[in-house]
Amino acid sequence: MSINASSRELLTLVPLGLSATDIYPAFIFGTLTYLIIIFCNLLVLTTIAVSKKLHKPMFILLLNLPISDIVGATAFFPHVLWSIATQNRHISYPGCITQAFLVHFYGTGNMLILSAMAYDRYIAICCPLRYNAIMTSHTLIKIIVLIWLVNFSLMFTLFMLVARFNVCRTNLVDLYCNNPSMVKLICEDTTVNSFFGIFTILVIMGIPLLVIIYTYAQILRTCVMTNQTDARRKAIQTCGTHLAVFLIMQINTTFTLIVHRMEGASPYIRRALGVSVLIFPPILDPIIYGLKTAELKQNIMMFLKRNLVSTKL
Repeated sequence: MSINASSRELLTLVPLGLSATDIYPAFIFGTLTYLIIIFCNLLVLTTIAVSKKLHKPMFILLLNLPISDIVGATAFFPHVLWSIATQNRHISYPGCITQAFLVHFYGTGNMLILSAMAYDRYIAICCPLRYNAIMTSHTLIKIIVLIWLVNFSLMFTLFMLVARFNVCRTNLVDLYCNNPSMVKLICEDTTVNSFFGIFTILVIMGIPLLVIIYTYAQILRTCVMTNQTDARRKAIQTCGTHLAVFLIMQINTTFTLIVHRMEGASPYIRRALGVSVLIFPPILDPIIYGLKTAELKQNIMMFLKRNLVSTKL
């Protein structure tokens, strides 16, 4: 079979298992979930973009998170909604590669963005007098470019290693396309894929975890040592919000990766964890930041009031 023949294969995703009576409720629920994700993330994105008060390093870095969340949700929801409506679980080989790339691009992006935000909070709290000198616009641009460049380079390489093979199977073991499920379609030696996959996991999971542990240990030490109660409370509130978002993503992703590599793991648990990575962070990220970050919350309320008033007029 040639590569071109492989690229024309129709792959089959795991059935959704919906009865005739479940189709409409599932479609409505999925559509509402997707619309809520898009609305909440666009609200955070637009508020930061139009509010000059939020044009600070912390919020400019945060601006990248809703972009990543929208990519992840859009990679998953439109296709699954189409599957629910048509009861068709087929996907083309190029379409599967594209979906898998976008799903992993979203996950990697979130991890790297949250690491950069942890570094920003570390500088702001532990080195406040040097903050403006370190977190300049030039530094900020370099951090953001590095995040997306590393993300794209890793994911492009990961899926080029998959695309070089012909598939010998057409039944995917998951509800959506991802790297582990696509590698299982290949009957040839995938040792290089496995080694690069492990390297990628170490980069996107290990490095952010080390950054978070170090920065938050330093932040905690600074908060304990400071005598300013208000500054300590604000620092803990800001960092607590960021830590909650990071832990949701880290725990979800870690368990999903572990279950994928366990031969005896329940496929239902694996699929549930895989889907949760694409649903919970994109929903919870804008809500947690919007409610717990006072400055962002105030600007969101002002933005909504301003636009509601202008609509009425």
